Amino acid sequence: PLPVDELIGTEEMLPEIDEPYVFPMGEPIPHIALLLPLQSRAYASAAKAVQNGFLAAASHDRLMLPIRIYSNFDESENDSVIAVYRQAIANGARAVVGPLTRSGVAALAERRRIPVPTLALNIVEGEHASKLYFFGMGIEEEARQVARLAIEQGLHQAIIVTVNSSLSQRLQAAFEEEWSGEERGILRVVEFNNNIRIFADIGDTTDTMVFLAADSSKARLMRPYLPPKVPVYASSQVFLGNENTLINYDLNGIDFVDMPWLLQPEDPAIMAFPHAIPALSISHERLYALGVDSFQLVQLLLLNNLEFGLPLEGVSGRIRLEEQTFLREAMPARFVEGVAQPSGSAAPTVLMFPGQVVEPAPDDQIGEQADEQANTHVSEQINNRP
Repeated sequence: PLPVDELIGTEEMLPEIDEPYVFPMGEPIPHIALLLPLQSRAYASAAKAVQNGFLAAASHDRLMLPIRIYSNFDESENDSVIAVYRQAIANGARAVVGPLTRSGVAALAERRRIPVPTLALNIVEGEHASKLYFFGMGIEEEARQVARLAIEQGLHQAIIVTVNSSLSQRLQAAFEEEWSGEERGILRVVEFNNNIRIFADIGDTTDTMVFLAADSSKARLMRPYLPPKVPVYASSQVFLGNENTLINYDLNGIDFVDMPWLLQPEDPAIMAFPHAIPALSISHERLYALGVDSFQLVQLLLLNNLEFGLPLEGVSGRIRLEEQTFLREAMPARFVEGVAQPSGSAAPTVLMFPGQVVEPAPDDQIGEQADEQANTHVSEQINNRP
């Protein structure tokens, strides 16, 4: 590949006219800057999982550039985000990965000048600088993919079951947007408040599906009251890992989407990357996988190799570029005999990772609230809308 200095001209490194010059901390050294809120009380564990995945992928590949981690900033403060970004550039960064939270990415997205390839680890809409790219774990794309899968199966009518949460509302809105069409309709939207009578009039209609805009703790309460022949779909929110066999039995027959990292751990392409030891919780495994694929994408950006490098068969899914956003197509899967397995598999797969941390699902009221919090991906904390 071309030397990095030839890929990024030095004239692009000049600051904005209305911005003060930022002095480098020591001699500027070409590097990849990783901007993560590792010192944040709220986001440190999520940031650590992303960092470890990124560094694991770096250890697997030949590095063009060293990696430098920047963590002494506050992603909730716009000035702090911009300051650490500019410091990374002054220190010689030839590519930047981060910030992580929606608010931090939104602050960076307002910048008029992004001098080096920058991969933000969240997604915001709008028009942005040409070298700013977005990649994240937004749950909305999973809902859209579920709608497309149901359409491919020839289904025309949908019943959406929601719960009282902002995440559920986002899943509902994204599903409805993708489902809309002349030959398709939404029969109704019902909210589940532990009242099973709302399912009484759902029959075995051949062209109708049910979308559960809910997490595992709610979905397992709903599933027994849905007709067995009606196709039921959900997002990755229903999957807590294959060591939760009893929970998964309650979800038998539900189709959903999730990462190859979790569904095909013995695939050679997945095993090529080091896994966390000890194994992480399911939500942190997803963030770890996000870090792995972030490294792969920033390498493509540095080499200006998007045309030939995409779509990327990443550990988090099949990744393609739409304008400046890397979209992740997750792997379709189904719960069969208490095991989540890729759609079309002949038999249940093996358990995910030895020593996997199991996120509990207690039955009492206090425990149910804790379970819902554990089951909601840590990534949704960093995806909160401003």
